[in-house]
Order: sequence, then C-alpha cells, then structure tokens
Amino acid sequence: MWFKNYTLSDLQKFIPNTILEHIGIEITELTENSISGKMPVDHRTIQPAGILHGGSSVVLAESLGSIASVLVIDQEKYICVGLEVNANHIRPASKGWVYGIATAIHIGAKTHIWEIKIVNEQEKLVCISRLTMAVLVKPK
Repeated sequence: MWFKNYTLSDLQKFIPNTILEHIGIEITELTENSISGKMPVDHRTIQPAGILHGGSSVVLAESLGSIASVLVIDQEKYICVGLEVNANHIRPASKGWVYGIATAIHIGAKTHIWEIKIVNEQEKLVCISRLTMAVLVKPK
C-alpha cells in the first residue's frame, strides 16, 4: 500500500519540533497496511480531572492517519491535509500509555479515510476515530 518501502526509522523524521515530540507520541510499528504509535497518559495529555484529554486522543489519531496518508502518496507531487476528524471516547485512561493503530478504509486519488483505534495497556478500547485526508497537488 505504501508508495515506497519505508522503514520505522524513516518515520522518525515526522516527530522533531512537532506536537508529537511535545506530548511524547512515538511511532512504534509500520506493517504492510497499518501504522501504530503510542502516547503517554501524563501531565502533558490529561485534563484537570486527571484522565486522558479527548483532544490528546484526537492528536494521536490525526497524527497516525496523517503520517499514513503521506506514506501512500508521491511526496514529490502531492501533499495531504486533514479534511475531517471525529472521535468517540469510549473509556477513560488515567495512567500509563495508550496505543493507536491506523488502518485504511479508503485510499483514493483525492481522499484517504483512516480508522484509528486507541486502546489502553489492557487492550480495552479508549477511543475510536475516523480521519479524512485531502490529497492536493503540491504547490510549486
């Protein structure tokens, strides 16, 4: 599915000087049809009630789906930008890590749609999200 034969180390370029670095998101796996990452549940990602902030879950979801879209396209010709993201928050997380996996629902010429499932350390669903990416011609 990927445009090139990417490795996990190739994906590290997406982290420095971004929100991923700021809140501790790590890219952990790249398979032939998915990308996975993890995010700490700590002072950077919780809400005042001491549980994972829903916005943090959305950041993890959108980050994984956005990176996945970039890996599908010819980056010399195209860019991908977020068009729509939604999230259903199923259960709270208050410590440890949450783990996300993005898999493609649709890969078209103009749009990509990703499903991102986020689970806790017990592999219980914390959040499920859908991300739509627009594929645009790269500005010259």
